[in-house]
Amino acid sequence: MKAMILAAGRGERLRPLTDHTPKPLLCVRGQPLIVYHLKALRAAGIRHIVINVAHLGSQIEQTLGDGRAWDCQIQWSREPIALETAGGIAQARPLLGETPFVLINADVFTDLDYTQLTDAARALHHTSHLGHLVLVPNPSFHPQGDFSLRGSIVGNLSSTDTHTAADHNSYTYAGLAALSLQLFDGITAGTRAPLAPRLRAAAAQQQLLGSVHTGLWDDVGTLERLHALNGTPP
Repeated sequence: MKAMILAAGRGERLRPLTDHTPKPLLCVRGQPLIVYHLKALRAAGIRHIVINVAHLGSQIEQTLGDGRAWDCQIQWSREPIALETAGGIAQARPLLGETPFVLINADVFTDLDYTQLTDAARALHHTSHLGHLVLVPNPSFHPQGDFSLRGSIVGNLSSTDTHTAADHNSYTYAGLAALSLQLFDGITAGTRAPLAPRLRAAAAQQQLLGSVHTGLWDDVGTLERLHALNGTPP
């Protein structure tokens, strides 16, 4: 099984830090964000990891090298310009093989046991579903949520949905998933394409499974959240 870490983003809301340091190398509690993911993936039994890079990507490559320091094997998918989430995965598809894979957003910080992701990826072999999303209770910075959850089936939220931010069935996508590569059929390598519309389309067809993580999770997308995690003044 392989995993892909999405690490190509510019990190606009973390400027000026990301003017000279790529977001995945920003430190949380004394360690670069992306290193937490390498260790968690390795602890879950994944050795083969694909990482896409664009903005200041050479710094990430120089820091991580081939992955041997974490007992893993890293393959690099280089993007001249960031291709967005689905475009980056389509570009890296030749490196990911044909079986379901684990997907990690480099800029999330969590205590999730990644064996839950490897188990979900294996389970996709035996279903017609295209993915399994980890969802979290809606954080204060995203109160409307992304998806509903009925049992283990992920559904859409929309402006006309009866769910509200207070509805316990409304959740936020955590940037952690197990996905089938079929989800990216039709995207030509080198094409910019976001992931969210494809996830919403799959959810509308009841082709996504989901589970809720109630432990530690944060999207390290702003200076305020980075400082809060590190306990440092803004």
